[in-house]
Amino acid sequence: MEQTETYHYQIMRRAIAAIDAAGDQPLSLADLAADMKMSPAHFQRLFSSWVGVSPKRYQQYLTLGHAKALLRDRFTTLDTAHAVGLSGSGRLHDLFVRWEAMSPGDYARDGSDLRIYWGWFESPFGPALVMGTDRGICGLAFAAEAGPEPTMADMTSRWPQATYIEDPASLRPWAMAALGMTGETQLHMLGAPFQLKVWEALLSIPSGHVTTYSEIAQAVGNPRAVRAVGTAVGRNPVSWLIPCHRALRKSGALGGYHWGLPVKRAMLAWEAARVDATATIG
Repeated sequence: MEQTETYHYQIMRRAIAAIDAAGDQPLSLADLAADMKMSPAHFQRLFSSWVGVSPKRYQQYLTLGHAKALLRDRFTTLDTAHAVGLSGSGRLHDLFVRWEAMSPGDYARDGSDLRIYWGWFESPFGPALVMGTDRGICGLAFAAEAGPEPTMADMTSRWPQATYIEDPASLRPWAMAALGMTGETQLHMLGAPFQLKVWEALLSIPSGHVTTYSEIAQAVGNPRAVRAVGTAVGRNPVSWLIPCHRALRKSGALGGYHWGLPVKRAMLAWEAARVDATATIG
């Protein structure tokens, strides 16, 4: 990653973390800018260019009631006809994603014939571990809550027979498209058939919108399998791109998130802010 891009990622990560940590106590623009060692005007321009709204407005999206508001105002009913199946493409947060599924036989072998490349990259949601095969990204995890070593151990345990090679350079174009939200990236999804159906249903949820676990169960043709859907959502290996953060409980509660609820809340806030900013411009 270019030095300027890395710097901006770090600024956004620190700012979002500071806003989230403040909870219900809003931080002033001056205080946030001082924490980032920037002038208020410069910080506001940088933050707004990334998130689409001012830091003050963004803080409103991080409140605990925001998930309930999303469920009320931006609930997405998934169309079963488009959600079921193992091929297709989705557009999410201005990012074209092409994806293909691993065969059931390959999955059953725990990745024994796979070479998986990996590298660490900065993101607005903390350090991101990106993994990929020759066909595309197969893993995207966030280490802000768990830390780098547990995150790496978690991801490698999913395909224990694979050969892992540190090679961030080969992953950089895909990683920059995924984390920079521009350009095109490709996914190589490694999962069981039921998991793949759930993950494709997640791709049907538009950026800035949410749905429920029961809606996803309905979409994959098994409306009683809400618990199994929840498990499949939690096992999604490509967080953010396969947007498991957009799945909520019927009550409006956030539910769980494998990489930590602060990360999930930040992702939902980021997307909602971008959608509102685009609507205002339009």
